[in-house]
Amino acid sequence: MDIFGAGLILVISIIKNFHGTMYQGGEIIFNVPMSEIVSKMGNGAFPLGFVSIISAMFSMLSTRFIGKQNNTGNIIGVFTTITAGTIDYLFGNASAIITYPLTFIIMNFAVFNWAKGEKIRKLDWRYYTIMAIGIALGYGLVYLGAYLFGGKTDALFLNTVAITFGLSIGANISSALKYEETWLSWMIYNVVQLVKNFLQLNFANVAKYIFYMVNAIFTLVDWKFNGDKTKSHGVLSTKTS
Repeated sequence: MDIFGAGLILVISIIKNFHGTMYQGGEIIFNVPMSEIVSKMGNGAFPLGFVSIISAMFSMLSTRFIGKQNNTGNIIGVFTTITAGTIDYLFGNASAIITYPLTFIIMNFAVFNWAKGEKIRKLDWRYYTIMAIGIALGYGLVYLGAYLFGGKTDALFLNTVAITFGLSIGANISSALKYEETWLSWMIYNVVQLVKNFLQLNFANVAKYIFYMVNAIFTLVDWKFNGDKTKSHGVLSTKTS
């Protein structure tokens, strides 16, 4: 699955020439020939395509580790939040300035909470409350960010970004608390993210979220039927909580 995910992101990005995407002078330049990338970087252009591809691959690895109940995934997620926020901002989401810092805080909480030995939780009223608060925060912060910092402000884009951010806030908190239904939340999130990244023409992320959808389905089944994974006498074993 790890190799498949990395390969999917890489192949689709190359086919769509996404590696030739650059940011210069406040604008995104698409389809820059490989032979011109180095010279443009010398003139101050930022290799947005290459950085997006690498960020997407590390983000995929973070998700895979989290699915395997390995805290390394949360640690990687702390750092990919920084790069993902920067990329999202350059692709027109000005509200990323105030939304991604919240995600950064939640990912650090996940690292701390999992390190204490958090166990998988069953569905309860708190999960629904978390998701509702996430959606409310998503709309509030995204529209506030658009008002304060500008960027793309058309209704379709802002609503798509608000819903994706709101879902991610709820899903990241429920992941930090290890709710089984976290992966159901991520399925919905992945669908909306596909729409958002098509609108942004970020094909590395389009490939990433296609993979995420498949991964979320498998991981939901794994968490529900296999339960917590613990180490017993140096051998990985499973138990149902």
